[in-house]
Amino acid sequence: MRVITGFALVAGMVYLLACLGLYLLQRSMIFYPQPAHSATAQSSVSFTVEGARLHATARPLAAPDAVLYFGGNAEDVSGSLPTLSEAFPESALYLLHYRGYGDSTGKPSEAALFADALAVFDQLRAKHPNITVIGRSLGSGVAVHLASLRPVQRLVLVTPYDSIAELAAQQFRMFPVRWILTDKFESWRYAPLVTAPTTLIAASDDEVIPQASSRQLLARFKPGVARYVVIPGTGHNTISGQPSYIQALRP
Repeated sequence: MRVITGFALVAGMVYLLACLGLYLLQRSMIFYPQPAHSATAQSSVSFTVEGARLHATARPLAAPDAVLYFGGNAEDVSGSLPTLSEAFPESALYLLHYRGYGDSTGKPSEAALFADALAVFDQLRAKHPNITVIGRSLGSGVAVHLASLRPVQRLVLVTPYDSIAELAAQQFRMFPVRWILTDKFESWRYAPLVTAPTTLIAASDDEVIPQASSRQLLARFKPGVARYVVIPGTGHNTISGQPSYIQALRP
């Protein structure tokens, strides 16, 4: 009996330590900062926000229309500039490097990314009254939160999720992830507040974010606000390589 009790205590301690490890390491499992390999001084602009200096790979144009892009958790957004240039030839483009990504200072968190997006949008709107907001993967959560609070012209969500907390709970079933996770990115909370025309773009064979999660998010929007597009023969990281992806980005 003592052996069984001792084993149970050891197992319990190991489990608690594993939970603690998940809690302490959670942000390193969500955010994978990347350098801006493709950025040049001529294609970079900066924004001053509370507690950080953010940089964006950009194609500045004196135009009323602009695109503000939020990338994935391990994406160097500079690499998406050619695709967005083709999809939006007459719009100014701003591809934001999150805190800690590229040359941006600070450390990323859900609260920080949400606040930064609002601050950058407000600064851009002084020059561009019509802003299309695009969020890919992790960035879809940043984008939908922004669109719930600001008058965006249009919203595009690429490989979006309903909730990162829910995805993590499915991946780590034996742990109380919903209690442990600090950065939950619960897009379902903000989607019902979005009034801008919205396009959700999913990969047919997404191995990271199941289409079930994207379709759950689709159902959160008010009727008539959002449409759903599937790019066939693509995965989470290959979706942007198809010509139909560029078509789906356009209004």
